[in-house]
Amino acid sequence: MMERAAILSTGDELTTGRIVDTNASWLADRLNQIGMDLVTVITVGDYPERLEWAWRTAMEMADVVISTGGLGPTADDLTTETVARLAGQRLVRDEATVEHIRHIFTASGRQMPENNVRQALFPEGAVIISNPIGTAPGFRLAVPQKSHVCHLIVLPGVPREMILMMQETVIPWLSENRGHDEVLVNRTFQTYGISESGLDALVAGVISPEEARVGFRASFPQISLRLAVRGKPGEAERKLEELSSRVRDKVGAYIYAEGDVTMEEVVGKLLTEHNLTLAVAESCTGGLIGHRLTNIPGSSRYLLADVVSYSNEAKIKLLGVSEETLRSHGAVSEQCVTEMAAGARKLAGADIAIATSGIAGPDGGTAEKPVGTVCFALNAPGVSIARTHRMRGARDWVKLGASQLALDWIRRHVLGLPLSEPARR
Repeated sequence: MMERAAILSTGDELTTGRIVDTNASWLADRLNQIGMDLVTVITVGDYPERLEWAWRTAMEMADVVISTGGLGPTADDLTTETVARLAGQRLVRDEATVEHIRHIFTASGRQMPENNVRQALFPEGAVIISNPIGTAPGFRLAVPQKSHVCHLIVLPGVPREMILMMQETVIPWLSENRGHDEVLVNRTFQTYGISESGLDALVAGVISPEEARVGFRASFPQISLRLAVRGKPGEAERKLEELSSRVRDKVGAYIYAEGDVTMEEVVGKLLTEHNLTLAVAESCTGGLIGHRLTNIPGSSRYLLADVVSYSNEAKIKLLGVSEETLRSHGAVSEQCVTEMAAGARKLAGADIAIATSGIAGPDGGTAEKPVGTVCFALNAPGVSIARTHRMRGARDWVKLGASQLALDWIRRHVLGLPLSEPARR
């Protein structure tokens, strides 16, 4: 039975930080989708002794080890010979692979260097996994361990090649040969306005470990809660729905979405569904609210204007903020953002307007208005609300946190919910 999986990413470019390992992230997601239990992800450089340690460790822990990288023609591509040595198998040359590589070079008008023949060497007994778009085929090899048989799946590190080979060959083979029909289904709840520890305390006791695995992920400015349920097809989905209902009842309005969804996507969908338009007036957030909204296709249907009025003069000329308000209360004040929101809504002829003004830091704070002070205002027919909040963190965190709170205010206004407080780290 193949239940436990390990991912092995090889290459000095990964361990030195020259590139980001997107392969491991993609593989983890696909293995999760087919119900495999991912027990470890190991990243290792191109050193024989380190590669051997990584392979031995992964093989002891998992029933399936999927590796990426180290299948090129150069001297630092050591994966195939390392696997052959650990499996106790000699390397044999596959002539069909040699011809395939030679054909690729010929088709592009080049002569194949002799070192590319290394890519046609495989451990004896391995099953070759064809690479339709590259010169480096992969292979699959079963290697007995003390307590189990470990299946090694070796793939190139080029993402587009690896992904195609996984989709066309590896995933169908894994699904067919796992030895059981259990599935792993999951659901992610995106929350805002509650800390990770607060969310953990809120759902404590709602779901037992025997029912599902509950995980949390803090990715400022939001916290994700994930349920994972293993079981027979149909039964697992029903159980997930039951547990999801418990979470919704307990967590309530802190949940702004289910699935891999951003706050700006939710806001855009709500504005579209309710046929509402929006205007934004920004100072300290510097256009970040508008940037996030316009990252969503179709945002022109609801976003009419985003005025970045960074100076007092711009606030006066573009948004109609009075000079008296700025003299008496300052730009970072509820009075100022109230006028900014009203001016933006009037200027654009929008249904709703949101405004921000604050001190993002690291300088500019005072005893009365320390760094992180941000004022928010929302204006709509019959509605004018302004509040001041203290956002924590460095300058980029203050801006991002303020943009998230502003977007959540729009969401809550459309849904008729009370306006939110900032999310705490």
